[in-house]
Amino acid sequence: MKELGIEILNKIYECGYVGYIIGGYTRDLLLGRETSDIDIATNATPMELKNIFRDIYMMHESYGSVRINYKNVRFDITTFRKEDEYLDHRHPNSITYVNDLKTDLLRRDFTVNTICMDKDGNIIDLLNARDDLNNHILKTIIDASESFKIDALRILRAIRFSATLNFKLSSDIEKAIIDNKNLLKKISYNRKKDELDKIFASINAKDGIKLLKKFDLDRELDLPNINRIKDYSDIVGIWAMINPNKYPFSNSEKDLINKINIVYDLDNLDNQVLYKYGLYVNLLAGINKGIKKRDILKKYDDLPIKTRDEININANEICNLLNRKPGAFISKIFNQLEEVILSNTISNDKEMICKYIKENINL
Repeated sequence: MKELGIEILNKIYECGYVGYIIGGYTRDLLLGRETSDIDIATNATPMELKNIFRDIYMMHESYGSVRINYKNVRFDITTFRKEDEYLDHRHPNSITYVNDLKTDLLRRDFTVNTICMDKDGNIIDLLNARDDLNNHILKTIIDASESFKIDALRILRAIRFSATLNFKLSSDIEKAIIDNKNLLKKISYNRKKDELDKIFASINAKDGIKLLKKFDLDRELDLPNINRIKDYSDIVGIWAMINPNKYPFSNSEKDLINKINIVYDLDNLDNQVLYKYGLYVNLLAGINKGIKKRDILKKYDDLPIKTRDEININANEICNLLNRKPGAFISKIFNQLEEVILSNTISNDKEMICKYIKENINL
């Protein structure tokens, strides 16, 4: 990735402009963290970049942002800019392109996200951000309260970076979160979910959720039942325990969250429940209820059947046994067989199953 990023910078330089790898990639590189996404800042405008790169998408041209596909890898590039007043606590009213890197850095969120790399691989640190990086502390570039008023989503980004990087929040940031957390209500649920997803998906999700609760952000973010969370290993499981109704989810996510909440009120060690809803759903619900993972796994492993296909008789054999042509009755018989096998009334043995059908199925 770094090599491709350097190639892009050189293409920009060859056309008479300057550019730098900036933000998360450089920060994580210095921290020894694995990283893949590379963002680039340049004094070339979107239209000028369009003349340099063929496969380009004018993503947010009015904000100076484009996306290129270079050798099948995606890169986001933004033009150096300064920003006018923020009227919605998220987007600037207007922007002005500039030629000065430092001016562009001053509009950004946190100092540790301002470290750059040039085309020769040299680290450029105009705001002395490496001190904060070395001290594992998160600071805003300007006054924290003013920074959050400019862009309220930075409150959640502060929580995310603190959790994922294992950084302390500066005292200014902590105070600014308390003073400005009401501004989160002005941010769309889509954008808030993007940040929360990154917090919940982190290996340090527990720390991120602790911070949300520490600052009472669960109230501002409409996250009821956040105290139900006991297992922090699965993002869907976390969302299911919170059970929010204002955030956007795909149909598959909604279905899974609904199932987890259904089995939360059931016995996750019951054969019928394990069979009907599966291991994954019961694990997510059961662990959050305090049931040991190994107990759920053992109970599931001991199920006499895990799917209908494992029942030791097929539809044709049932028809021959009853001397009937195929029909809707077969599904009803399988439903009954599932119940008696899972309840250990009979074993999953063909002879026992045939005997049960002859003695108990009346058509």
